[in-house]
Amino acid sequence: MNQLEQEIVGMISAAGDSKAKAFEALKMVKESRYVEARELLAQARKIDLEAHKIQTKLITAEMSDSDEKPEIGLLMVHAQDHYMTSQLARDLIEEMINVFEAKEGN
Repeated sequence: MNQLEQEIVGMISAAGDSKAKAFEALKMVKESRYVEARELLAQARKIDLEAHKIQTKLITAEMSDSDEKPEIGLLMVHAQDHYMTSQLARDLIEEMINVFEAKEGN
């Protein structure tokens, strides 16, 4: 595996870890454990930053005038898909926490 592929796999891994934390947070909501849920979402957000840094690096490299632009293939598209769905899951779960917490009056 070359350096670019390793970075892209790192993006997939970070996105998966972030999404897992978000769904752990959702499980906390089922038990009305909102503080723990918000802590898990904060962890998810922090992990997302790892994926975002890789994404930004690759986008910047692609936009450069260098002859060594990264080759964007199916693996990168797959990584983008994972990253975007992890962000969407986190955002939706955060809103669900807000709704359920408000409904319970906490």
